[in-house]
Amino acid sequence: MLSILKPSKWFLAIFITLLALPVFGHGMSDAEKQLIIEGGNLRYIWIGATHMLTGYDHLAFVFGIIFFLTKFKDIVKYITAFTIGHSITLIYATFNAIQINYFLIDAVIALSVCYIAFHNLDGFKKHLNINPPNMLAMIFGLGLIHGLGLSTRLQQLPLNPDDLLMNIISFNIGIEVGQIAALTVMLILIAAFRKNHLFTSFSKVSNVFLILVGAYLFLMQMHGYEHTANAQELADNTDVKKIALVKQTKEPAWKDTITITIPARDDKEYKFQFLKSASFDYAWKTDKEALFFDFHGEPKGAESGYFESFEKNTLSQSSGSLTTTFEGTHGWYWKNTNPFPVVITLQMRGEYQRLDLDSDTE
Repeated sequence: MLSILKPSKWFLAIFITLLALPVFGHGMSDAEKQLIIEGGNLRYIWIGATHMLTGYDHLAFVFGIIFFLTKFKDIVKYITAFTIGHSITLIYATFNAIQINYFLIDAVIALSVCYIAFHNLDGFKKHLNINPPNMLAMIFGLGLIHGLGLSTRLQQLPLNPDDLLMNIISFNIGIEVGQIAALTVMLILIAAFRKNHLFTSFSKVSNVFLILVGAYLFLMQMHGYEHTANAQELADNTDVKKIALVKQTKEPAWKDTITITIPARDDKEYKFQFLKSASFDYAWKTDKEALFFDFHGEPKGAESGYFESFEKNTLSQSSGSLTTTFEGTHGWYWKNTNPFPVVITLQMRGEYQRLDLDSDTE
């Protein structure tokens, strides 16, 4: 009995590790974005590979697919179906700038992990008294959903509009390289353990664990979706950030009105200089579609690339006020994944110094 618990303890350690991982992140400095652009398509291959190797939801799904497969041709068949599925939507959605809320798509991906594990436990017959859907068709369909998640991540990178298709293909090649590397390790471990008399117990524990992980990730992603869906009504007053972000209900008398153009499939930052404990009000809106943005600050003298995010979302407008907790620059990063330019009108008042970056002032 003690030996049966060892795999459970091992999986518990992995689960605790997963809890410490961030669900998503912007986290790219100007220097890092420039490095990606200068690195060319090889850089996108590397990013794709590392994304797959650190994408625990995708890895959990692949692990579930190959768990009970013993024949090489079956492994190739099912993994190919998954690969074709996620490649189709990754390329199509990114090339056409199709965006879905990343919390929602990641929530569906989490449910796909639960599905594959439930299938492995023969849950359809045991608990629902029905025959399971065609496994190959389901893996292909779920692969399409995973591709939308991959596209969401890729569209957060500084893609080159003149080399967009190759950027996408390179990223997808990296995804496949990472998938093959992870798959190789999984197959070796499972094949070695399959010979053990405890494999039956191990398989049950593993797939129950996958269901728990998928359910946890689903709840976490839905919590994030609820937060972003109501972002206009929320204020962020945590002790960690120690800021007061209060949404405005009245139109203030603005000190500056600034027009910022974000080219098609491009991004831009606009910042102001502030002293500690300075207060300001802001409001901005786009002339067309919603844009992904990161409202953040960079403390004076901090390590290059470090910043504190106050709000991240994909919206067509936002407004509020902030009292700074450190001296440094504060402002916005906007990313336009649309195939057309978007113009932002930013209005400001308060205690700040402007740092103009290709903008017009009224």
